[in-house]
Amino acid sequence: MVSEAPPFWWRKPDWRAWGLSPFSFLYGRVAGHRMTHGRRASVAVPVICVGNFTVGGAGKTPTALALARAAKARGLTPGFLSRGYGGSLDVTTVVDPGHHHATAVGDEPLLLAREALTVIARRRADGAERLVREGADLIIMDDGFQSAQIAIDYALVVIDAMRGIGNGHLVPGGPVRAPLRTQLLYTSALLKVGEGDAGDRVVRLAARAGRPFFSASIKVRGQEDLSGRKVLAFAGIADPAKFFRTVDSLGASIAVRRSFGDHEHLEEDEIADILDIATRDDLEIVTTSKDYVRLIGLHGRAGELLKRCRVIEIDMVFADPHAPDLIIDRAIVSARERRLREGWTGKTLLPSGEKVPASRQIQGGE
Repeated sequence: MVSEAPPFWWRKPDWRAWGLSPFSFLYGRVAGHRMTHGRRASVAVPVICVGNFTVGGAGKTPTALALARAAKARGLTPGFLSRGYGGSLDVTTVVDPGHHHATAVGDEPLLLAREALTVIARRRADGAERLVREGADLIIMDDGFQSAQIAIDYALVVIDAMRGIGNGHLVPGGPVRAPLRTQLLYTSALLKVGEGDAGDRVVRLAARAGRPFFSASIKVRGQEDLSGRKVLAFAGIADPAKFFRTVDSLGASIAVRRSFGDHEHLEEDEIADILDIATRDDLEIVTTSKDYVRLIGLHGRAGELLKRCRVIEIDMVFADPHAPDLIIDRAIVSARERRLREGWTGKTLLPSGEKVPASRQIQGGE
């Protein structure tokens, strides 16, 4: 689904936020009830959820990728589980980046599939079972923290240090997805990304609830030669301003900025506008990896834009390099305890009761 958070969500509460309070209250009651009383399907392997408290991006996808790389480095076979936002497919699907287009599976799953096995599913329980059948011994959910559809063994909630939880109001008066105290009940740890103090209040609340927190920063991969270059920067992500700050940090001079809605597919006239301005003013074109994959496979001038784009690739770098391994270890232990509580005996079982081949069982999880 294409979405763009209203700017007032990220400012001090004003008349719009307070005027929408009755609707926010109702939304919070429903969202909180779903989190508290949802029927969570049990999964055969450890499940890590990378989520956030608010609508919009805080760095979930690069965090999920960092965890997958850490898992692969220790011999595990991670699999990503996604809803496939922005895509049209409504069946459980293994994502093939060489075959699928973003209009079908969504942009984030295409990025995830470059790193590891990725499945999109409208029902996350179906997607989790498919991942186990495909050989995953660790599931990493990109989003889905509030869905309460499957049992989560470790919930890492990402918070942007500069935006925090915005005005603190629930949807539609603000960006918060469910009552904060309810969300904290199901949080294993926080990951504070970047520099800033906007998320400190939440960190303190989490600390009082006994939840630890990690810190991390976004690092750009390459692109040092952009320093001093005049560019046109465009981004269709939850927080385009963050991307523009990243481009600024590379020393580039942004002559033109174009912001679009999160997951938004560009129209022909928008593509033409970007190309024509860049040609007229002799500007290099830079964009995000999410925007880039949405152009792949399109016809018309999209192919020209694809060739001219320079992609700003980013990595999530934990301040403590051992943090990803610690998170994975705790997820494995939590999964083992979950299976014991539920009475799973002998070989690991699929939710349907079918035994998983020994080659597919989690290392160290039994």
